[in-house]
Amino acid sequence: MLRNVTNLSGFAIRAKDGEIGKVEQFYFDDESWAIRYLVVNAGDWLGGRLVLVSPMALRQAEWDSKLLDVALTKRQVENSPPIDTHKPVSRQHEAVYMGYYGYPYYWGGPKLWGLTHYPAGLTVQREAVTEAEAAQAKAGKESPDSHLRSTDEVKGYHIEATDGEIGHVEDFIVDDVTWAIRYLEVDTRNWWPGKKVLVSPSWIDNVSWPDSKVYVVLSRETFKNGPDYVESIPITREFEKKLHDHYGRPAYWLQKSEQLRKATAGTV
Repeated sequence: MLRNVTNLSGFAIRAKDGEIGKVEQFYFDDESWAIRYLVVNAGDWLGGRLVLVSPMALRQAEWDSKLLDVALTKRQVENSPPIDTHKPVSRQHEAVYMGYYGYPYYWGGPKLWGLTHYPAGLTVQREAVTEAEAAQAKAGKESPDSHLRSTDEVKGYHIEATDGEIGHVEDFIVDDVTWAIRYLEVDTRNWWPGKKVLVSPSWIDNVSWPDSKVYVVLSRETFKNGPDYVESIPITREFEKKLHDHYGRPAYWLQKSEQLRKATAGTV
C-alpha cells in the first residue's frame, strides 16, 4: 500500500522487549529513491537520542494504532552506532551500522535492496552475500560518500517543469512493502492554487541539491491538465494507471513484472 511519509512520522517503534521511541524523519537514497532508514527519537529512554532503524528490521505494522514492530532488542538499539543528523551519514558509517546488526549491504547487488526487491527478512541472507560484499570492497568501487537525504530537508524543494516552476515538494508517497518512494507530492499553490499533483522519481531529469530544485521532463500544461491528488483519498491502482497514462510514462509495476519474468527465464 502507498502511504504518506508525513503520516508515518510519529509512529511508535516497538522492539521485542518494549518501545524504542517514535519516528521523527526518514533518510532516502537519492539514486534509487528508497527509504533506507527511519530516524527514531528515543525520547526519555535514551535522553532524546536519535537512532537509525532500517526497514530490514521491520516485522509487523499496526497501521491503525500507528505502531511498527521490529526484530530488535532495546539493548541492541542502545548500543548501536550513534548518528549526527546535522551531518551527512557517510557510507563508512552505514557499513559500521550494517555490520553491527549483521545486515547485508543494500548497495551490494543489482536490486532495490541488494539481492532482493524487499527489505523484509534480509538478515537471514547475511552469509549468502558475504562473498559478494568482500569482492565489492576489494574492488574499491564504492564511493566513501553516501547518497542519503533527509525527507525533512527535501520538503520545500522547488519543482521545475521544462517551461517553468510548478510548485514545491510537500510530501513523499512510499510503498510500505518495498519502501520505495513512488511519488513526490507537489503543491502548486504559487502557480495553480488549489491543486496538488504527483511526480514519480522516474520522471525526474536531475536534482540540483545546492539550489534545492528538482527538474522534471514534463511541461507545465501537462501538469495543469493532469489528475489532481487528494491526500484524503487512498491511491488506488486505477488512479495510478490514469496518472501514468496521462503523463505518457511506463508504469513501475509493469516494469517490475517484466524484470521478474526475465529473471525467471534466466535472462537477467
